Amino acid sequence: MATIRGTLAALAGAIILALAPLHEATAQVPDDVLVVGQIAEPASLDPAVATATNDFRILINLYEGLVRYRPGTLEVEPALAESWTISDDGLVYTFTLREGVTFHDGSPLDAAAVTFNFDRMLDPAHPAAATGPFPLSFFFSAVKTVEAVDARTVRFTLNEPFAPFLSNLAYPTGLIVSPTAVTERGKEFGRNPVGTGPFRFKEWQGNRQVTIERNPDYWGEEAKLQAVVFRPITDPNTRAAEMLSGGIDVMVEVPPDALAQFQGFESFAVHEQAGPHLWFLILNTRSGPLADKRVRQAVNLAIDKEAIANELLQGTAVPAKGIIAPAFEWAHDPALLGYPHDPERARALLKEAGADGAELTLLVAEGGSGMLDPVAMGTAIQADLAEVGLNVSIETYEWNTYLATVNPGLEGKGDMAEMAWMTNDPDTLPYLTLRTEALPDKGGFNSGYYSNPEVDRLLEDARRTTDPARRAELYRQAERIIVDDAPWAFVAHWRQNAVTTDAVKGFSLQPSFFLLLAGVSKG
Repeated sequence: MATIRGTLAALAGAIILALAPLHEATAQVPDDVLVVGQIAEPASLDPAVATATNDFRILINLYEGLVRYRPGTLEVEPALAESWTISDDGLVYTFTLREGVTFHDGSPLDAAAVTFNFDRMLDPAHPAAATGPFPLSFFFSAVKTVEAVDARTVRFTLNEPFAPFLSNLAYPTGLIVSPTAVTERGKEFGRNPVGTGPFRFKEWQGNRQVTIERNPDYWGEEAKLQAVVFRPITDPNTRAAEMLSGGIDVMVEVPPDALAQFQGFESFAVHEQAGPHLWFLILNTRSGPLADKRVRQAVNLAIDKEAIANELLQGTAVPAKGIIAPAFEWAHDPALLGYPHDPERARALLKEAGADGAELTLLVAEGGSGMLDPVAMGTAIQADLAEVGLNVSIETYEWNTYLATVNPGLEGKGDMAEMAWMTNDPDTLPYLTLRTEALPDKGGFNSGYYSNPEVDRLLEDARRTTDPARRAELYRQAERIIVDDAPWAFVAHWRQNAVTTDAVKGFSLQPSFFLLLAGVSKG
C-alpha cells in the first residue's frame, strides 16, 4: 500500500513541478477583481435549495441571515437582526431587524420578507413552495410559527426547545432571499439570486464562471473588491496549474501534493484551518453483503486510516474514530477507540459472516466539497479491502451528478459511496443522515438506510436540551452505538486549506468552511 500511495504522490508532484514555470508567463487578473478556483460549478444559488459547501462559498457573499457566525468562530452574532430575545421556556425567539436594509432589487428587508422565507420552506401550501425542494428545511423542523409582529419585529415560536436554533439560522439554509425576486423568477431564482449581502449577482456563465460584484447600497462596510469571479475547475491538477500561471488568485481545497509545492513559493500564501469535517463511506445497510453488521465492521477495520491521513493526504487530515469531529471540543469523546487498522480481525469477521470474497461496488466522486482526494482515496480503500478478501469495483462520477446519484439512496446503485460533510453543530450530521426519519423517501440524506430507534431517541433528546453538558453526553451515547453499528466507514477529519497569491490581502479561512470576501483586497 505504501508503494502505491508513494507512486501516486510522486506522479502528482511531478505534474505540479512541470507546471510551475507558467506562473511567470501569464497576465495577472485586474487588482479590483478576485478570481477563485472552485472544485465544481454550483448546483443552485438559492440558499434554501443548496446543500454543498462549494455553493455556500458563493452564497455567503450574496446573502445574509438574521444572525451570522462571528469571524473565526462558530458563535453567532447579529446580522440582519440587530438584537433578539429568548423566552424563559426557550420556545419564543423575537428578533428586531436592522432599519433601512434593502435587497439588491431595491425591495425592503422587513418582517414580512423574513416570514416569507421560512413559510416558503416549511409550509407546503405556500405560493412559493414549488420553488423547492428544500432538502435542509430539517434545520427548522422545530418551528411552529413565524410572525411579523410589526415591520421590524419577527417572532419565531417553536414546538419544543431546540438547542441548535440560532446556529442553524446562521447556516446558509437560514439566509434571507428577496420575496419579490422569488415570486418573479420562480424555479429560475437559483440562477438569478437576490439577497442583501456585500456583493450582488452579476452573471452565471454555465460551466465557466459565476461573477458577483460590489453592492454599492450595502448597509454595512462596503466590499473592497469590485468583483469576484468563481471558476469551476474540477480537476485538481488543472486548478493548481491555473494558480501557478496566475489565472486564479485563490485556490480552495488544494490536494496535498499540490499544497507541498505551493509552500515552496514565496509568491503564494498557504492557509489552513481546522473545522468540523468528516470524510466517510456510506454503507448500504439494507441489502447486499453490507447489510450484515460484521461485514461493515470488517470494512472499517480493513481501512488503514493512519496511512491515508499521513501518507496519501500528507498530514492534512487526522484519522476519524466516529461521527463527531474534534473541532466540536465540548461534544467530542476523546476516549472513543473507533476502528484501528486490524486486517486480521477484519478477515475473521468476514469469514464468520460468510462474506470473504464478496463483490462490492464503491461510488466515487471526481471532486466535491470537502472530498479531499476522492479518486486516490477510493483507490487506496479498494486496495485495503482487497487485502482482506473483498473485491471492490469503482464507479466514478462528476460531483453534481454524484450527488444526484447518491442522495436518493444506494439501492440498485452500489454498496458504498464516498461522502464528506462540514457542519455547524454536532446535531446536524447525524440528524440529517442517520435517523430513521431521514431516509431518502422521507426527504433526508440517510442514503445507506440506517435505522436504530435508540439512536433516534438520543438525537431527539439532545436537540431538546439546552444544557451543554447533557447535550454532550447524549451525543456521545449516540456515537458509541453508531460506531458499533458501523453504518459508515469513518475515515478522516480534514484541516481545510486554500492557497492565495501574495497580492491577496485580508483573506482567512473560517471554521464554518465559508469564504468571507467582503474584507479581501488585492494589490
